[in-house]
Amino acid sequence: MPKPNPDSTPLILVDGSSYLYRAYHALPALSNARGEPTGAIFGVINMLRKLISDYRPDLMGVVFDAKGKTFRDELYPQYKANRPPMPDELNVQVEPLLELIQAMGLPLLQVEGVEADDVIGTLSRQAESHNVTVVISTSDKDMAQLVNDRVTLVNTMSDTHLDPRAVEEKFGVPPENMIDFLSLIGDKIDNIPGVPGVGPKTAAKWLRQYKSLEGVIAHADELKGKVGENLRAVKDQLPLSYRLATIKCDVELSVSLNDLNIRAENANQLRELYQRLGFKSWLQALDHGDEPPPNNAATGEVDYQVVLNQQQLDAWLARLQQAPVFAFDTETTSLDYMKAQVVGMSFAITEKQAVYIPFAHDYPDAPKQLDRENVLSTFRQLLEDPSVRKLGHNLKYDRNVLANHGITLTGIAHDTMIQSYVINSTANRHDLDTLCEKYLDHINIHYEDVAGKGSKQLTFNQVPLERAVPYAAEDADMALRLHHFFWPDLEKLDAQCTLYENIEVPLIEVLSRMERNGVLIDAERLALQSQELTQRMNQLEAEVIALAGEEFNLGSSKQLQGILFEKLRLPIVRKTPKGQPSTAEDVLQELALEYPLPRLILEYRSLSKLKSTYTDKLPKQINPQTHRVHTSYHQAVASTGRLSSADPNLQNIPIRTSEGRRIRQAFIAPRGFRILAADYSQIELRIMAHLSRDRGLCEAFNQGRDIHRATASEVFGVSEDGVSKDQRRAAKAINFGLIYGMSAFGLARQLGIERGAAQQYVDLYFSRYPGVKEYMDETREKARKSGYVETLFGRRLYLTEIHARNAQRRQYAERTAINAPMQGTAADIIKKAMIDVDEWLRSSAVPVRMIMR
Repeated sequence: MPKPNPDSTPLILVDGSSYLYRAYHALPALSNARGEPTGAIFGVINMLRKLISDYRPDLMGVVFDAKGKTFRDELYPQYKANRPPMPDELNVQVEPLLELIQAMGLPLLQVEGVEADDVIGTLSRQAESHNVTVVISTSDKDMAQLVNDRVTLVNTMSDTHLDPRAVEEKFGVPPENMIDFLSLIGDKIDNIPGVPGVGPKTAAKWLRQYKSLEGVIAHADELKGKVGENLRAVKDQLPLSYRLATIKCDVELSVSLNDLNIRAENANQLRELYQRLGFKSWLQALDHGDEPPPNNAATGEVDYQVVLNQQQLDAWLARLQQAPVFAFDTETTSLDYMKAQVVGMSFAITEKQAVYIPFAHDYPDAPKQLDRENVLSTFRQLLEDPSVRKLGHNLKYDRNVLANHGITLTGIAHDTMIQSYVINSTANRHDLDTLCEKYLDHINIHYEDVAGKGSKQLTFNQVPLERAVPYAAEDADMALRLHHFFWPDLEKLDAQCTLYENIEVPLIEVLSRMERNGVLIDAERLALQSQELTQRMNQLEAEVIALAGEEFNLGSSKQLQGILFEKLRLPIVRKTPKGQPSTAEDVLQELALEYPLPRLILEYRSLSKLKSTYTDKLPKQINPQTHRVHTSYHQAVASTGRLSSADPNLQNIPIRTSEGRRIRQAFIAPRGFRILAADYSQIELRIMAHLSRDRGLCEAFNQGRDIHRATASEVFGVSEDGVSKDQRRAAKAINFGLIYGMSAFGLARQLGIERGAAQQYVDLYFSRYPGVKEYMDETREKARKSGYVETLFGRRLYLTEIHARNAQRRQYAERTAINAPMQGTAADIIKKAMIDVDEWLRSSAVPVRMIMR
């Protein structure tokens, strides 16, 4: 089953001309029955389908260059003079491609006198003015000049994504310098004159030094060598290059954003075009009421089978029993593991060969399948045998679903999601589709391709077998291929391999048991607290309105900006990227030190979050069968190795306020049982003592002293008995703050003291615990040299921005380098403890269950 996509839908702008040429050169020379070339059409439509599948947009524009000259030809008659004419075999594909795009319901744009880039630039700026995010699909580097916080580039053929940070990493300059950059290097294809002999590295170096093209020109006399001579020789023509390279963002268009809504497909026209172009698999899919993209299963590159009788079932069971390891996946009726029923299972032993065993597809006229109970009974011993090694992707979900049918999946040897995570925890996504495309250059069949989308999306039991088989079999096949890709690399990393085999893989079954155990909730207590929170929020709202002198929506950042900074004239702490005064939580916290209204707003926001996230929502998430709440623990999310919890999040229930602590009281034990909480005392500080070997810190822990009181005694120069509450509180903030890289400014804000006094605290701390300072300095230096840090168990965290030119990003990476080994080591120790406790509970007769982390 797919995972829900939480991303909002942006405006997708496609550089059709760029992808037409890319598809033509990248794909084989396909043709229809009449010998007409179709490869470029095939490639562009596949790219469009992938974009739609990835982003599910409501607004989209596919933009092509119009025929004829543009304003750039008038500026410079030699513009694009070196570009050869479009090949005939590509030219004949343009018209049917445009027809096909329109038949798909996608808005198509061609504007005379300008290029596709200019139309895209204009539409992207229009979208920004309406607070609409934009994704531009192109392979053209010129488009990087359009990138900002709301505009990103994506190249579906190479799976590269460029936001402002990625643009700077790729080209050496930020987006705002891209036109300067392009002017200096020129463009041979477009015949834009640059500086002879100046490539990307030299151009980026000059721009970093002189900030802009104008700055480079102004300092031309300072540049030595041949490139300096070349620059001086052509500096008068560089402004022309700048104008040619600049994307025009104010083109007069006959369309607006409202005209870019994706329309319904014209099925009759699509059918006619598919028949004419020879796209048989698309035609077949259209006749089934859906339109998945072509996949390898339809091209004969793979052998995907379906089992529909007992003889086939027995044959595959025998093969699986003899296999040293096999890939396994389930297809189900729901993403909710407590509600899902198994519809079928897929297996793979060798690459490009897989089988799907359906037993619960119940759509009208579905072919006869084997009985579900018979199949599960036949496979029970295989699935429950711990000596039979299985692999898959996110097998915790499959284990939970099989438990709904009384089967306990054991023998989990490998999980490719966890392999990807252990190899590189800082990668953004570890889902099957992303990994296959990133590492295997393979685009999987998406769930929406076989089941549809939106309100009309089918559950898998309703998906016809001709579409279900390649989709389901591919999941098992690709998990096997990913394992073959990851495992050799993981085996070479001794510490990471040990971490994977001894902690992460065994933890899968532990988390599965915890999830299914669930947590008992007192719904009545939460309902009562919701009422009390509502009353308090109403009081706060009245107090806020009284202070503001007028009614306004407390949830509106814009209205709050007007009250705080225009009406009340409070100081502006920070501005948003759009230049507006920020009302972020840390800003309000700073203002709350001196002004009452921000303090009331913060309290209102805190209570509102408690109510919406916990007291209102948790009772609705109680499972009607178990009468418990069942969360999902994620192993492959937090880069430091920590577990995360979702649907609902049971890990971040607040405890600092009385209201948060009351929510915890709603977590109850059944009659005759009690809830026992076990934790390591100050584990991260203890790890810091171990890693730094600081004598004073180690002695304090070894002697069993109160570490915060001991630190206060050292920093403030008093006896431990004489430490005041405020001094201990300050020492606690220092102890934990320095682990997480808190600056003196942050410490001052937390303690409500002057920055100078906070800096004195920090200096005193390091003078008393010099080993900590030495460890931090050494760790930063090691991170700069190796590009990563490790936990005591070998978990590796890569720091991609440790050498970033942007000081803020570089300093964040340095703080991460210091705290990640502590956070990660703590996470590893706790995971190991969970495994040990689980093993003890299962081997003993003690009636205890783990329910939460």
